[in-house]
Amino acid sequence: MTFRPWPALAALIAALALPGCLRVNVHGDPDAYIRSMTPLRVATYNTSLYDERAGGLVRRLRDGDARASAVAAVLQRVRPDIVLLNEFDHDAAHQAADLFQQRYLAVPQAGGGDAIHYPYRYLAPVNTGVPSGLDLDRDGQARTGDSGDRARGNDAWGYGLHPGQYGMLVLSRFPIDVQAVRTFQKLKWSAMPDARQPIDPVTGRPWYPAAVWSQLRLSSKSHWDVPVRTPRGTLHLLASHPTPPVFDGPEDRNGARNHDEIRLWREYLSAPNASWLCDDSGTCGGLPADATFVIAGDLNADPHDGDGHRGAIRGLLSHPRVNDAVVPRSVGATVAAAGHGLQRVGDTGSHTGDFGPRVGTLRLDYVLPSSDLLPIGSGVHWPPPGAPEAEAANASDHRLVWVDLLMPR
Repeated sequence: MTFRPWPALAALIAALALPGCLRVNVHGDPDAYIRSMTPLRVATYNTSLYDERAGGLVRRLRDGDARASAVAAVLQRVRPDIVLLNEFDHDAAHQAADLFQQRYLAVPQAGGGDAIHYPYRYLAPVNTGVPSGLDLDRDGQARTGDSGDRARGNDAWGYGLHPGQYGMLVLSRFPIDVQAVRTFQKLKWSAMPDARQPIDPVTGRPWYPAAVWSQLRLSSKSHWDVPVRTPRGTLHLLASHPTPPVFDGPEDRNGARNHDEIRLWREYLSAPNASWLCDDSGTCGGLPADATFVIAGDLNADPHDGDGHRGAIRGLLSHPRVNDAVVPRSVGATVAAAGHGLQRVGDTGSHTGDFGPRVGTLRLDYVLPSSDLLPIGSGVHWPPPGAPEAEAANASDHRLVWVDLLMPR
């Protein structure tokens, strides 16, 4: 679904330019002003390009992988300028990222479009699969990556069977200021004021022992602030993939962590001088008040339905620095939700993934621009059944979400 209402935007800009709505001044012909600007398409896509074996994704990409071909087809069809890929396994040599560009994106795919090239990218280590050396699931053992059983993932800093599983990858048509990137992989959960520490419902005491709680990392993967140098100025891509608020017990440790992982972005926007909010290089404080940004990622939280604590995602959507006026939608999501027949409070057309008959469809993936950006189009790439591109779109249980933005200087 593509929405580019150029003639109608004069009235929209006039309305949004009122105090408190959008900081943009238009002089003369607003339509001419708009036509002089090239929209920036920003997207997020949980690709499900992961493997349970270390190096497994690299081997699959070398041999020819049907899922990677379908993911590439989606990217070739939607053609975002900047895109965050969630669940793309990280390897230190960046072989998977190289192979995906050279053998998939650079080759026209069935159901896709012309080849597409991203000259710039950012990827870095994540917490998933990295052994903590601690008994995080309280089963009496501190399992490592060499223990040979799936339960070892529970004792990693973020659930994963090998370091880098479920990693993140940013692709961009525009230069990335790598030296200015901020990562929060190692930020302690306990450093966050009023952190939602899990409680043992039987004892009423903290579920994690104090010695463990003091070491726990907040981010299940990582939180990145990636500055991209667009033709109209720097855009900060705030990228993350919080843990699902499930797969735990009555202590709700994953639900609490998901809440605070999302809340971290709210704090990052609100507290430019926060002394506790320190990145992996030791620089403290949040995002400057005048910075332009887009929050992107699979946040694993629906504001109306599903599991989890909805306060965090609702608080992020309503943050005064976030422009939530446009909600990406698709016909395919509405059709899929109706097929499951589950009761839903929210707008099913805004849902971004289908998680089977028991869970149904949910809105979990977000592209949230800052209030100084003007969204002029958006969508979820979820074609209805029978559409020529529908097969490729089914590569992942998530769908690509995109927003077209005008970026005033």
